[in-house]
Amino acid sequence: MQHDSWNGKNLREMFRASTRLLSANSSMINALNVFPVPDGDTGTNMFLTMQSAMVEANLCPDNDASGVAKAMARGALMGARGNSGVILSQILRGLAQGLEGKKSFSSLDIADALLQASIMADKAVSQPTEGTILTVMREAALAAKEASSTESDNLERIIEAVVSEARASVERTPDLLPVLRESGVVDAGGQGLYIILEGLLAYLQGKEIAEAGTPSAGFEVSTAIPEAGKEHMLYGYCTEFLLQGTALDLEAMRARISDLGEHVLVVGDERTARVHVHTFDPGAVLSYGAALGTLHKIKIDNMEEQHREFIVSHSEELPQPEGNISTVTVASGDGLIEVFKSLGATYVVPGGETMNPSIEELLKAVEKVPADEVIILPNDPNIMPSAQKVCEISEKKVAVVPSRTIMQGITALVAFNFEDSFEANLKTMTHDMANVRTGRIATAVRSMRYNDLQVIEGQIIGFADDELAVAANTLQEVLPRLLEKMNITNCEILTVYYGNDIDWAEAEEMFAPIRSRYPDIEVEVVFGGQPHYHYLISAE
Repeated sequence: MQHDSWNGKNLREMFRASTRLLSANSSMINALNVFPVPDGDTGTNMFLTMQSAMVEANLCPDNDASGVAKAMARGALMGARGNSGVILSQILRGLAQGLEGKKSFSSLDIADALLQASIMADKAVSQPTEGTILTVMREAALAAKEASSTESDNLERIIEAVVSEARASVERTPDLLPVLRESGVVDAGGQGLYIILEGLLAYLQGKEIAEAGTPSAGFEVSTAIPEAGKEHMLYGYCTEFLLQGTALDLEAMRARISDLGEHVLVVGDERTARVHVHTFDPGAVLSYGAALGTLHKIKIDNMEEQHREFIVSHSEELPQPEGNISTVTVASGDGLIEVFKSLGATYVVPGGETMNPSIEELLKAVEKVPADEVIILPNDPNIMPSAQKVCEISEKKVAVVPSRTIMQGITALVAFNFEDSFEANLKTMTHDMANVRTGRIATAVRSMRYNDLQVIEGQIIGFADDELAVAANTLQEVLPRLLEKMNITNCEILTVYYGNDIDWAEAEEMFAPIRSRYPDIEVEVVFGGQPHYHYLISAE
């Protein structure tokens, strides 16, 4: 595409191509996890964030570049999940600022907008780290600016330079972050950004996504929707619209839309058709429909969010707070959700590893609880950025107790006192959770070396707080060594939450020797039902 006048429709299609390519590669990006546990979620978070951006872009009524960019930024913000999703939403916000007021944009405009995107991304992180998505964004933006000085009328050449530099920047990330080098991976967020930029280039070159190239670090591009995406978007989007056109072929429409989703309904006549489909990519369905005629009464519902709201609303009424403060917490696993409810949590948002709730989901929870002062317990470092954003945009008084694990969140909630003030509770909850020693036990999904520890795929691994501390062939070998690493000798209570792959009898048998070895420590075994981790351990 040689012209240099681009509008909002072009911008929308560029990022639609990016979203499709990100969808095809999200499972690969998830695999770029520093630790060899099956809870990598960067690719899924970025894909779902981009998907939310595109839903808003598709609903944008005009084709002004500024309007479409703002719609994408708004959608990305509300749909942002995890640290990578929040940073991506800030990148799109910066892009929208760079295109402010522009009905169309030139190559120079997009180069300036990418620089603004880099600036906004850096502002999203209190202490930016080199060797991450921030580095990739900055170096790609600088490449765009440099290329624009000689290719001021050729957007394709500029984006080629951006993609080339992004690829090289991703490959340099292990040189900047020792933990990546030790783990044998590149930065997952940087890789996700590179995939997005590569999708922009694919559109400009008129390529199908399957021809968009091979990502860096030797990973193959898959053209299928990744299993990770399917697992975490179990329900997709219910997409409906009315199509008016001429000589509509309902049978052909039904066949094509069936390729894009499930539960397809196409009824009407050659002039008017009503369409219903459940799909992971509503944008593709709407684009197909728009090519046949005029769309009316467009309706897109996120069925996953509807399902979650149904579960919460039908489980029980929200408890009335005894004081003026409500608590919102995040948990994954039926048992852990019940634990938080039993401790008085006002609202439990389903989520955790591999399924971080979006900013919008957390915001809805905060707005739904009865009190005007709300404390959020994210229970995962990757959920904290979304929780902090809720504090910024909610009209209520909201603060985050920075719980990094489920075990810290439980301890913090135990410390909550409805008779204390908002500030006093924040101080007490943060203080008490810092005294908890935590352990996690999982199965390694790949081999790696971390510090002096050699891990072989399929081994059982144990984490003491955030550190990978133990690797052995059986649970029986890992457990006592992990407890030693946790230094539980002076603890009084050891609480164990067993996962969805363990039954009560097995857990009791596993910890019977621990009770004998530490007779002065009270050992409590509780059903957690969490995925990925066989056991979560709290020592106090």
